[in-house]
Amino acid sequence: MAWPNIFQRGALLSQFSHHHVVVFLLTFFSYSLLHASRKTFSNVKVSISKQWTPSAFNKSIELPVEGLFISGIVGDRLNLRWVLSFGMCSSALVVFVFGTLTEWLHFYNKGLYCSLWIVNGLLQSTGWPCVVAVMGNWFGKAGRGVVFGLWSACASVGNILGACLASSVLQYGYEYAFLVTAAVQFAGGIIIFFGLLVSPEEIGLPGIEAEENFEDDSHRPLISGAENEDEAEPNYSIQEDKTITQVKAISFYQACCLPGVIAYSLAYACLKLVNYSFFFWLPFYLSNNFGWKEAEADKLSIWYDVGGIIGGTLQGFISDVLQKRAPVLALSLLLAVGSLVGYSRSPNDKSINALLMAVTGFFIGGPSNMISSAISADLGRQELIQGSTEALATVTGIVDGTGSIGAAVGQYLVSLIQDNLGWMWVFYFFILMTSCTILFISPLIVREICYLMQRREARILSG
Repeated sequence: MAWPNIFQRGALLSQFSHHHVVVFLLTFFSYSLLHASRKTFSNVKVSISKQWTPSAFNKSIELPVEGLFISGIVGDRLNLRWVLSFGMCSSALVVFVFGTLTEWLHFYNKGLYCSLWIVNGLLQSTGWPCVVAVMGNWFGKAGRGVVFGLWSACASVGNILGACLASSVLQYGYEYAFLVTAAVQFAGGIIIFFGLLVSPEEIGLPGIEAEENFEDDSHRPLISGAENEDEAEPNYSIQEDKTITQVKAISFYQACCLPGVIAYSLAYACLKLVNYSFFFWLPFYLSNNFGWKEAEADKLSIWYDVGGIIGGTLQGFISDVLQKRAPVLALSLLLAVGSLVGYSRSPNDKSINALLMAVTGFFIGGPSNMISSAISADLGRQELIQGSTEALATVTGIVDGTGSIGAAVGQYLVSLIQDNLGWMWVFYFFILMTSCTILFISPLIVREICYLMQRREARILSG
């Protein structure tokens, strides 16, 4: 274990200012609020389906995915604070019209609902690329796994917040669930506009490049064509170059060609399919399969997110210690297969179901959080894009956008499989997708395990 590097990172982390704490909290809760408004639809699906679409009781609506690719590129070219604030406030207004105003006016139209949800998806897609880019500007490689692992719990916290808000007012009507989350999200967008600092340079603090140059090793969960990693594996971070006077963003094609981007994007498409299926379908599954009340199912579904929070943080810390991420992902995903088998056979007991749900969230939500945050930050700050520090949002948009394509396809497939074959086959489908996740990153897993074994042998020989 690289304990000296861990202590070195601890020293660097101790130098973080209160600005780092503020940025951490603002970006954390901004995305939590975006996820809370998404979760509202999932939490009221039973009620809203009965009133809107009684003939399609268990169909799902997924956010459009193209916006993530666009928002990442836009985020690298415009002020991240403006883009994030605009996305939050405008999305809140759309959610209000979608779930509250239409009910108050008793106006029900499928075309309107679809149009509003498409617009909402495009607006919400500004969130993740922007917040990851801001975090990447403030937090370097020092402890990135544990910092981003803890921070990536923002989505799970948003799910919990959304479930609590929805269940607390659901007795008054589903429209109030949308009203509360939209109001809180709009207020959060205003706070972001006036309070978020996009980078340390805005207030005269040094950027993270100085910190990254200080370290002699980095987290490199990427594909390298070198035969000898000890000699040729590059340091995947933007190095400080004083001769660079103008920063420019890279193109979408250039970002796709970066080592590791395609592999992790495809892997995340499979994994986000599983993770978001739990996100969208879990409360409905609990109500439909076990006959539990909707409010009880909403509260019980929180345990999946609790597992994801713990899993993302702990696995991020372990990857920091190993200085490699793919082996940690591989082990967690292998155990996720077993947890899916176990949860699919959960008895009609809320305590046992909650425990198995938390374990499943640990092994699925944890890797999902790591890929979408820490690994995306690694990918967006490679030596190959030296001089283009504005690439992080674009890379994050590609990874998360590809993941959302998988998630969107998955929602249709889950509904189709459940209608024709039953819930057990849905879990078989999840196991298949989890296995595909491992398959897509298998070259990275093999390479990094070999590197860890070579490093261990070198230390034994030198010791």
